[in-house]
Amino acid sequence: MSTSMTGGELIARMLAAEDVEHLFGIIDGTYFGFYRALAGAGITLHSPRHEAAAAHMAGAYARLTGRLGVVMASNGPGVANVLPGVAVEEGEGNRVLLITSARRVGIGHPDRGGTYQYFDQSAVIGPMSKWSAHVPSADRIPELLRRALRMSFTGRPGVVHLDVPEDIINGPTGLEADVIRPPHTYRRVTPQQPDPVLVDRAARLLVDADRPVIHAGAGVYHAGAEAELTRLAEVLAAPVTTSWAARGVLPESRPEAIPMTALDLNDEVRSGADVVLVVGSRLGETDWWGKAPNWGRPGEQRTIQIDVDEERIGVNKPIEIGLVADAREALRALADAVAGLEVQRRPERVTRLRGWQTTKAEVRAKLDKPLEKAATSSPVHPGLVPAAAQRVMPDDTIWVFDGGNTVVWANFHHEAHVPRSILSTFKFGMLGAGLGQALGAAVAAPDRRVCCLIGDGAFGMHASEIESAVRLRLPIVFVVFVDGQWGMVKMSQQIAAAPIATIARKMIANAALPDDQVVYADFEECRYDRLATALGAHGDFVASAGDLEAALERARDCGGPAVVHVQVDNVEHMWAPGLRAFKKMHQEPKG
Repeated sequence: MSTSMTGGELIARMLAAEDVEHLFGIIDGTYFGFYRALAGAGITLHSPRHEAAAAHMAGAYARLTGRLGVVMASNGPGVANVLPGVAVEEGEGNRVLLITSARRVGIGHPDRGGTYQYFDQSAVIGPMSKWSAHVPSADRIPELLRRALRMSFTGRPGVVHLDVPEDIINGPTGLEADVIRPPHTYRRVTPQQPDPVLVDRAARLLVDADRPVIHAGAGVYHAGAEAELTRLAEVLAAPVTTSWAARGVLPESRPEAIPMTALDLNDEVRSGADVVLVVGSRLGETDWWGKAPNWGRPGEQRTIQIDVDEERIGVNKPIEIGLVADAREALRALADAVAGLEVQRRPERVTRLRGWQTTKAEVRAKLDKPLEKAATSSPVHPGLVPAAAQRVMPDDTIWVFDGGNTVVWANFHHEAHVPRSILSTFKFGMLGAGLGQALGAAVAAPDRRVCCLIGDGAFGMHASEIESAVRLRLPIVFVVFVDGQWGMVKMSQQIAAAPIATIARKMIANAALPDDQVVYADFEECRYDRLATALGAHGDFVASAGDLEAALERARDCGGPAVVHVQVDNVEHMWAPGLRAFKKMHQEPKG
């Protein structure tokens, strides 16, 4: 190999050795030597209009494929723009590697004083990420990139960052081909196995339990353990609850599945369990911290936890058995062990599952009942939109939910039947991330359709990404719930200002409080379908429920990206289902 290989070429070739095929980011002269080398390494660059969107593309790609998502950002403004994406993707626990350029050696680290487009990028990103480092010289690229890759595949996924000065990334390295090594020479490439003694203890505990429950988190997706989870639930005849981020990991049509949208049923199943198996979940705030009254008390409920990261074991809920292992390997071993034992109480467990199936159906019927009266509503009842979209789009569609109340309506009126089909920012609640997630999903799964259900507030934050979808030829359907307001915040303002009047006006006249009782909550009128047309996409406008499905069908069949502007009832939209539970979730459970 010629010693003229640039730092960027070296990075590209090392990424190719990790089977990286796609990279997300925006071009800049400070790392020309990197992205110029991508094609030669077999890597395709997908460029959005904003670096934060690039990070969300990488995160969605990683979540859907189980592979490493790689994003690049240029020094100064580019890195400043990517910071929101770093915060979100680290919070969501997606396996993302961020490569950034930095100003040339000698004028930064520390700042010489007045350096243009400079801040200490690794120092800022470090606390926001899983790991961050700055490359001080070309000869250390292999060492530090290998370390970054090792960190990417160790423990809980998150954002790993490597900062490379522009003269190093664009200049010659003087390094030979032998520095590019296969992954097995510097990191674990086989999944971490569970302790067989602990597996046998856990299997016996689950078999002997009266009312076992399995709780699945996003770690099940990261491990690709959907089939193993299903098998274990089946042999145990045990109910499966999930975190919001793991929704659909077990199809909600299965008898063992307890949908997240059945809030009271989740509390009943979790609090009544005598043994809980927690897989790939920290039991964080959206899981009520694993505490009573939503879960059983520690002295009354025994807990087994499986996690690939030992630091997550027993953090929020006391455990009896902790299995530090890959979720797929641990679930496979547990299912094998359970299959060799006799489940004495299986008939009683099956009977309970049947009863919960009935409850699930009753919850669904109660949620859907208001939609029957709203079938011809104008403006459109927000619950009709996700239900209609699911009827129109293919069964294996990847769904992206983004917004405040829009995400709530989308979740409660969507049934998750296909694993790896729902993306959102479940732990961060980041408005606007959905456009980048939709782009990344379309790259990750080119044979599947992608439909993004998004509020108008969220859509407005990154609406320029419609042009990215057009340019990248990604046939995504964006359905914008337009209520012309920050609906979730407006609802909070109303309840804080006049709770009784707020409820009374809704019940009597489906009206909100007068405008003088809320502040800074409303938008000017916008036509997002026309914006889409201006950016080269298909646009459609819906003001009546009767026109909804036809518009969605046109968007689905238009042959490219589409935006469907749906004028939703702006009062009904504020009264999203489960809001009381959502507010209560942010308070500390009694425990």
